[in-house]
This record gives sequence, structure tokens and C-alpha cells, in this order.
Amino acid sequence: MIVLSDILDRIKAALSDVENPDFDRLGELVDEALKKHTPEEVIEKALRPAMEEVGRKFEEGEYFVAELALIGDVFKDVFERKIKPRLKKKSSDSLGRVVIGTIEGDIHDIGKSIVAVIFEAAGFEVIDLGVDVPAEKFVDEAEKNNADVIAISALLTTSMVNMRKVVEELEKRGVRDKYIVVVGGSPVTEEFARSIGADVYGKDAYDGLKKVIDEIKKRARGGVSRDRQAS
Repeated sequence: MIVLSDILDRIKAALSDVENPDFDRLGELVDEALKKHTPEEVIEKALRPAMEEVGRKFEEGEYFVAELALIGDVFKDVFERKIKPRLKKKSSDSLGRVVIGTIEGDIHDIGKSIVAVIFEAAGFEVIDLGVDVPAEKFVDEAEKNNADVIAISALLTTSMVNMRKVVEELEKRGVRDKYIVVVGGSPVTEEFARSIGADVYGKDAYDGLKKVIDEIKKRARGGVSRDRQAS
């Protein structure tokens, strides 16, 4: 029998190592892990770190688009079948509406998809714009859908600079105060989030969710911060 302490490492290896793939057993390993781990633990301690490793290898030229697409498809299949059904929606009342996407110049959608599912499970309405999303589209869709939150993801250091354009576009249109802007992704830091004028930096999906809910509550009390704290 697989030792439980090894399960999460085996999931990470099975998903992120294209040279020695174990995709066929990935579902079985996730089932085994879920016997004693919560879905959230499997996401944060196995699936998300695996996909961050894949993103690193892609950025450094070890993996190419073909490998990225293959791993992405395997991840989505396992996530949809094994993880998503176990994430129970906490409320039937909407906490707000979120427009989410991966910023222009970046085709990674795994991290963004995890965040979308976590926010949806928490009670938000989520409009997923996909990947390689220009700043203008973030704002267009937020306005069109009467959103409360704009969530922007990036996995590449070369694309994360484009996050600033979303805030600039909001300011240009005079609608910056209408939205809570949350940013995240493996190269993104709290300092970077603060520097571009984001409201919230999420180090992971759950951290971002908690901070967004806290920001919504603060605004409901009339305590909107104008110094754009990213904490």
C-alpha cells in the first residue's frame, strides 16, 4: 500500500514529469489521496505545485507548447472528474460576480481555472474569459456583466507586466473604484501587486478568496481603502 505521506509527491511527479509520465495512474493516486486529504489539500499540496513546476519548465524552455497542452488536458480531466465534484458550494446566495482570465501574452489556464472553481464553490458568480486576455477585454466584460471583482492571473514573468494595463484601463475609463482587482500567479508578489495598484494579492486560490471576501466586507462597511493596499 502507498504510504500516505508519499501520495502527494507521487501526484506531483505523475503530473509534471513528461519524460517519465504516469498520467494513467494519476486518477488512481488522486482517489487514494482523497481518502485522507481534503480536496483543498490535494489542490494546494500536489496539483498546484505540479502545475507551477510545469510553468517553470515551460518558461525556461524545457517544455514546449505541446507538453503544456498535454499536461493541461490531463490536469483538467482529473480536476473535473475527481476534485470539482467534491468542492461543495457553501452558499446558494451569490457573494458577487467575478470576471477572471489569464493576462495577455500568457496561455496558461490551469491556475486561473483552479481559482475560478474555488470562487464559484464559495458562492461567487464567475465569468471566465480564458487566456491571453487583453486589458480592454477585462474591463469591457466587467462593465458588461456588472462585475464586482476582476481577477487576473499570470504564470510568466514576461506577461505579468501586462496586469498593470488593466488597472490603467480602469482609471482611463473612470471606473477604477467600481472593482476589486485581485492578481496572482507564481511570479507575482505582494510588492508587485501593490506597485500596479491592485487591491488584493493572492498567493494561492484560497488566500485570494479570503482577501477578496474581506475586501467586500470592508467596502460594505464603507471602509474602502484608497491607498490600494495589496494585503
